[in-house]
This record gives sequence, structure tokens and C-alpha cells, in this order.
Amino acid sequence: MKNRYLKLGAVCMMVGLVMVTSGCSSKKISKGDESPGTPPPTTLQPPVGEVESLDTQPMTSQSTFAISEGRTTGPMLPIYFDFDQNVIRDDQKSRMETNANYLKSHPKALVTIEGNCDNRGTNEYNIALGDRRAGSAKKYLAAMGVDVSNLSTISYGEERPLNPGQDELALSQNRRDDFVQR
Repeated sequence: MKNRYLKLGAVCMMVGLVMVTSGCSSKKISKGDESPGTPPPTTLQPPVGEVESLDTQPMTSQSTFAISEGRTTGPMLPIYFDFDQNVIRDDQKSRMETNANYLKSHPKALVTIEGNCDNRGTNEYNIALGDRRAGSAKKYLAAMGVDVSNLSTISYGEERPLNPGQDELALSQNRRDDFVQR
């Protein structure tokens, strides 16, 4: 039930965003055409998930540590997975190195690796897949010399999506492990 309200809220926000941005002018502003007080035009950000990751989220008042991307505590980075896979992709290994370096330089850091999935598959299957993803990351960190005694894993399956969309970009952002310092 809670998930339904989260999805409804996300849809309402997306509809509102579309309504607000659809009224914007498509006229290009060239240098010298700006009126005083008009902000410069923005450029589109590159895609996330496969190529890049989610924008930095602001630190919440309840959290002690800043969020780097998604739900991951900075300076660590989330890692993304291919559909129905728990193998760490080659393009995500540098992110794992960043996380390992941070954890080795902060040996007392307590971190939970949160496994997440897109919404394809049953809840039970996705909980198991998220668990395998978190376990893969923990094993990878151990192989890189991280003391795993301060690491724990949890699977949220499909229950905590970052992107409510149903296109491949949205789904790819939800197939991830977050590294959350507690």
C-alpha cells in the first residue's frame, strides 16, 4: 500500500514537472538577447545509469552523512547492474575501487550495502536478486582488501525505486547497490 502511494506521489510530481516545463519557450537565446534578471538557458545532462549516475541529492536533516548519488553516502558511489544480473559490470569496477579505497581509509566506517532491482519479476524474486547483488558487492570489496566485519547487506528488491519511470533508462537506475554509512 505504501509503495502505491509513493508511486502515485512520483507520478503527480512528474505530471506537475511536465506541465511547468511545457510552457517554456523554445526560442534560443543568443548572447546579448538576455533580458536583465533572466537566467541563462540550461543544458541537458547526460543520461544516467549505464553511462552516468543520478544527480547528487541534498543531505537530509536526519542524516549525518551527505548523499553522493541516489541513496549512497558520499564519497562512495552506487553501482549499477544489467537486467537480471548480479555480476559487477566492468564499467562499475572503478566505482567499486572508489568505495574500497574509502572503506580502507576509514576502517571503522559501518556501511550497509543495499541491493535494489527494477520492478520486473515477482517481489520474492527481486528480494533474492537484490540480496545476491549486495552479496556480490560485499565479496568484491573483500577481494580488494576491505575488512567486511563492518559491512552488512540488505535487499529492498523493487520496493525503493529512485526513478518511477518504465523506460530502460529509469529501470537501469533502479538496478543498483547503494552504499549507506550508518
